[in-house]
Amino acid sequence: MLHIETFILGPLATNAYLITGPDRRKAVIIDPGVNPASLIERIEGLEIEAILLTHAHFDHIGGVEEIRKIKGCPVYIHGAEADWLTDAAKNGSLMWPDLGGPVTAGPAEHILEDGQLLKLLGMEWQVFHTPGHSPGSVSFHIGDFLFGGDVLFRLSVGRTDLPGGSMRELYESIHSKLFTLPDHVQVYPGHGPQTTIGFEKLNNPYV
Repeated sequence: MLHIETFILGPLATNAYLITGPDRRKAVIIDPGVNPASLIERIEGLEIEAILLTHAHFDHIGGVEEIRKIKGCPVYIHGAEADWLTDAAKNGSLMWPDLGGPVTAGPAEHILEDGQLLKLLGMEWQVFHTPGHSPGSVSFHIGDFLFGGDVLFRLSVGRTDLPGGSMRELYESIHSKLFTLPDHVQVYPGHGPQTTIGFEKLNNPYV
């Protein structure tokens, strides 16, 4: 059984997720954002099997390097944004200097692909490539849960006006990948409250 904890980090209130499975001593982190002190305090004593990145905008990667150095854990990202980790111009942190300055991290240890299956916490995670908000956006599906980054929000969708964004691709990602999941699947987005696939199918005005 998964146990999911949410940490709201940084000036853009980015959701970072700490997920543990049956063995509560092992965990996976999704999108460790800027100013991750509360998350770092919580993971003391835990083995972090992986840092999974839904995409590489600065507000989702701000804590990557600090946590990787402390825990020695590998980082996973889609190939379309692999170089965004090391490039502050590409990850957007140079666009808003008042939000904390340049953000960079070392290269990821693993490159994600659409349809890939990851074995983490003793369970199988499915990777969906879901571009639109950014070219390398991915969503992680495990059991009754979806970690979708900035693709699908409660009654909203991710912005598409940043470099590499596409409303057409975002719409296609949501309909061809996410909306094929069962209605009861709980969506944990990159910002804001949780929702479900079924609720968004019925109520989201953008899709």
